[in-house]
Amino acid sequence: MDLKAFISSCAGLALSDAERRFFDDARPCGLILFARNCATPKQLRALVASFKDAVESDDVLVLIDQEGGRVQRLRPPNWRNMPPARCYGVLYESDPEMAQQAAFAGARLIAQELRDADITVNCTPVLDVPQKGAHEIIGDRAFSTDPEVVIALGRAVMEGCLAGGVLPVIKHVPGHGRAGADSHLSLPRIDASEAELRAVDFRPFQALRDAPLAMTAHVLLPAFDDRRPSSVSPVIMGEVIRDLIGLTGLVMSDDLGMKALGGTFAARARGVMAAGCDVALHCSGDLAEMVEVGSAVPPLAGVAAERFARARVYLHDPQPFDVEAAMARGTGGAGT
Repeated sequence: MDLKAFISSCAGLALSDAERRFFDDARPCGLILFARNCATPKQLRALVASFKDAVESDDVLVLIDQEGGRVQRLRPPNWRNMPPARCYGVLYESDPEMAQQAAFAGARLIAQELRDADITVNCTPVLDVPQKGAHEIIGDRAFSTDPEVVIALGRAVMEGCLAGGVLPVIKHVPGHGRAGADSHLSLPRIDASEAELRAVDFRPFQALRDAPLAMTAHVLLPAFDDRRPSSVSPVIMGEVIRDLIGLTGLVMSDDLGMKALGGTFAARARGVMAAGCDVALHCSGDLAEMVEVGSAVPPLAGVAAERFARARVYLHDPQPFDVEAAMARGTGGAGT
């Protein structure tokens, strides 16, 4: 049986019998983990193994948001505390080369911890470019207000992930940086002109368009589509993200549970798939929602399956590195 085009989650530290039965039947192509799922590396390895056993596939992706700063699902004492992206941006102002080395080293250190827990995808780097007056949901998760700095440091983080045998996810395409609202709570409307969006917001995504994986933003961009959030807009998914920005990798939606989207979970899942997302992402761990999403998405097939397979090619054994030197660069070098 084929995997299906959605990434799911679970409620706790181990799969319940009901979750096992669901995964056996629905066969999502990935599992995303949150703090509620993470206690120790050994426990995580057991959780991942049980998920793979349930879906009867070793090809699934296992994802987590381990950006550093306030978005870290893995925290001390069992994992390192890492700085937010903005720390690397501040360092870049005085020493661009050192900042890029520090960002690479930080991502490489995180990748080591993820691989040790059998996690294969880190949902980073954040390529959003914050603007004055924007909501703080992005805030220090962004490297800088300068798109060229975001490009340089985003590339360093992407390469650090890949060197550690972990897939990066560039996010939140086509850009959440200007948003005056938190898309977890409501639909942000971004009234920038097409010229402004092209010059600033889209630039980092264009520069890193070779990324194997990307995640959308749930935002309204009237310059392109004044009716539909970007994740459910065929215009933005096709003409903007694929054609104008030029992304070639697998594109997943942001979480279907965010309040920027409306309708039932089945409608949300169908909406992102119809718009052009390759994979739908659902994060709550609520089994009733999971069943609804799983029933609405198609098998992972066609060009989406090809992009999924191409992304997996980047999963290789980690390159050797000096942990102590990386810690000095990736944490101390960024001012923590």
